[in-house]
Amino acid sequence: MAQDPETPPKVARPEPAKPRPRPARPRLPTSAAAATTQFRSVVSQAKAMPRHYGILVAFAVMVILPVLASASYLYLRAADQYASTLAFTVRSEESSGAIDLLGGLGRTLGTTSANESDVLYEFIRSQDIVQAIDAKVNLREMYSRHHDSDPLMTFDSDGSIEDLRDYWRRMVRISYDSGSGLLELRVLAFDPTDARRIAEAIHDESSRMINELSTVAREDATRYARDDLDVAVERLKNARDALTSFRVENQIVDITADLQGQTGVLASLQAQLADALVQLDLVAGSTRADDPRVVQSQRRIEVIEGRIEQERQKFGNTQRGPNGTNYATVVSEFERLTVDREFAETAYTAALASYDAAVAEANRRNRYLASYIRPTLAEIAEFPQRGLLVGLVALFSFLAWAIGSLVYYALRDRR
Repeated sequence: MAQDPETPPKVARPEPAKPRPRPARPRLPTSAAAATTQFRSVVSQAKAMPRHYGILVAFAVMVILPVLASASYLYLRAADQYASTLAFTVRSEESSGAIDLLGGLGRTLGTTSANESDVLYEFIRSQDIVQAIDAKVNLREMYSRHHDSDPLMTFDSDGSIEDLRDYWRRMVRISYDSGSGLLELRVLAFDPTDARRIAEAIHDESSRMINELSTVAREDATRYARDDLDVAVERLKNARDALTSFRVENQIVDITADLQGQTGVLASLQAQLADALVQLDLVAGSTRADDPRVVQSQRRIEVIEGRIEQERQKFGNTQRGPNGTNYATVVSEFERLTVDREFAETAYTAALASYDAAVAEANRRNRYLASYIRPTLAEIAEFPQRGLLVGLVALFSFLAWAIGSLVYYALRDRR
């Protein structure tokens, strides 16, 4: 067929691409039982393993059984314990020579002695006080009264003194402040009257011990001063005895008075000699040389000079007394004995003053036991603290079980 020259030729158009066919979806079941989608389980169902039963058994053995056993014993068999409280401290008396009346009313006359409190603290825990109080109140009978029904928390009467001391430390609880020296005791017993008796016995024994310490300290403080005083007394006694024996032997009461007498005799003789010389000069100037008055005056002068010479010889080494001792030696010995006596008296005075001061100082530091809480009488049994003890048993049992379980799993995971 011929084309028209005026008509443009037709262009062939591409055919549109056909859509790809989609994959066929699986048909869902139309039944009502299969309406919900079914999922496949990924985790297997948990079930108890043998180790789980072991943990439970361990919990029952380590926690439940101890708690039940302790609770049954504490609430069914344990005897009630009563507490008596007392508190005291050691004081040192500080006395003053002059204390103002109004000022002294507000002044504390004692200071705490920490060292004695330390000693007292150890004494209350010692075996000595246990023996002393056991002999006084029979501790064994008090502590073993309920031993048949409560063997764990009571004392066996057949125990040794060391066992009784250890049990004593359990029943007597001490609270001690080393800074202030205060001691507070809580004494436990199975009867309130017994607890107070034991507390009173502790107070008495502590007071006795402090008094002994005070006595020993006072003796130590005055011992050296007393020894010095005894030596001074003995020395003074010997010096006086020696001087007395010397006076009796030489028949001299006071050597000073005797010397003054001898000096007076010499002075009188010298005065008489001077007068006789004057008389001789007067007579010789008016008479002859052979005049009897001149001869008499010369004779008088010779006699006076001889007497003066004899008196002076008493102070030398040639003249001997009635007992064969010269006067100078007697005077020297008397002066030596006098000096010894005076020195002994001075030493005795100083030793006596030192002893009085030591005694006053020792009395000023007198120690005593000051109680600020007297032994109390309980009305209810506060011990044993059953709830607290059961709680502690449960806590520590659970901790032991938990730690054991953690250790077991830690070792299992390392395999």
